[in-house]
Amino acid sequence: MTIPAALLTDLDARFSDYLATGRAPGAAWGVFDRSGLVHADGDGRDRAYRIASCTKSFTAAAVLALRDEGALALDDPITRWVPAFASVPLPTATSTPPTVAQLLTMSGGLATDNPWGDRQESITDDELDALVAAGLGFDTVPGTAFAYSNLGYALLGRVVQEAAGAPFRSVIRRRFLDPLGLVHTGWDATVEAPGGIAPGLHARDGRWEELPFSGPGAFSAIGGLFSTVEDLAHWAGWLASAFDPSLPALGGPLSAASRRELQQIHRFDGVRGYGYGLAVDVHPGHGPLVAHSGGYPGFSARMRWSAEQGVGVVAFANGTYANVAEPADAALVALLDGLPRRDRLAELWPLTRAAQQAATALIRSWSDADAERLLAMNVAMDEPLERRRAQIERAVAAVGGLREAPAFAERSVAPSHLEWRLSGVTGSLRVVIEMTPLAEATVQTFRVTVG
Repeated sequence: MTIPAALLTDLDARFSDYLATGRAPGAAWGVFDRSGLVHADGDGRDRAYRIASCTKSFTAAAVLALRDEGALALDDPITRWVPAFASVPLPTATSTPPTVAQLLTMSGGLATDNPWGDRQESITDDELDALVAAGLGFDTVPGTAFAYSNLGYALLGRVVQEAAGAPFRSVIRRRFLDPLGLVHTGWDATVEAPGGIAPGLHARDGRWEELPFSGPGAFSAIGGLFSTVEDLAHWAGWLASAFDPSLPALGGPLSAASRRELQQIHRFDGVRGYGYGLAVDVHPGHGPLVAHSGGYPGFSARMRWSAEQGVGVVAFANGTYANVAEPADAALVALLDGLPRRDRLAELWPLTRAAQQAATALIRSWSDADAERLLAMNVAMDEPLERRRAQIERAVAAVGGLREAPAFAERSVAPSHLEWRLSGVTGSLRVVIEMTPLAEATVQTFRVTVG
């Protein structure tokens, strides 16, 4: 996709204004589409930052890859993979241990644990087992509500490790980093980033203090990756490509169907939805926007994209609580506002378009034989064809008869649905059709109203 230079200039200005506030000493950002990075600025495309909880999307992708291979099931109780959990007292007598799916969707019942979880990254597998066996706190009954849980994703890291029969971090590298060419992404500060590693900084007493890097360890699955703008843009663009059926070459190490599954709302948190390792909210003008933020000591990260357009923004800042999501989200909406809107009608079934033509002809000149060919059997059962014909004739008369003009104001919310208007002498008619869910579809809904 070609993005106008003025939109990229505006995006860069938003991040420059953000840096001027002093919330972080440095930042890097980029714009991507389904093929990868198309623009970068700030510290550049090749300097590595900690991406923190954006790592959860990799963890969730690994779970689905193993699910697809039959190595695990999403309804497995966590006790199958982490035996230490069997001794954990549950919050009620009717509670059952969280499932893999519940942990993926942040609905395992565990208490929200930011920022405690960020400080656990380096613990060992044995220490994680001991922590679990000592007992856990629950905010809700497992499977009933959203509560963001880093511990839940640490447990999923163990699930991946056990189901794959290999260390978690090596599973992520072998299954995703290497196949996708994410050569500047890794689990510690030795990652080979051409622009070096950004230091993690914390503001104290009016100055920036450098923090030591943690990890890797048993909590790396929650947020342990280092990456660059270019690499994370490639990852996010590859996830976004799952919604474009014209891009089969981007199949890669996880099927398009499973990548779409990651980006569906599986749990609602009261404001937005959560999928598997990714958050989803529905923008009134741009449809589903998929995202994840990351916050680690010394770092802030954000990736967000339009599922419909496949265009998104990634951004990093090296300051604790720097909230780089704020400029990133505003920049993405401004970018989408400036791009041509996706043509929703491009996905119409051919039968829907043919039915529109037949329905228009029927409105202009009724024929019982044509109506019976066009309309599904339920239409006449809902309203006899004679009465329906009379209602349409009254509507046509109410607008002074129809002009010989093409349909206008077309709108569609699905391939099987179409709404349009027909011009009359003194007004217009609104027509709505919906098709049956059959290979040889006919019209199951046919409404003609004035105005």
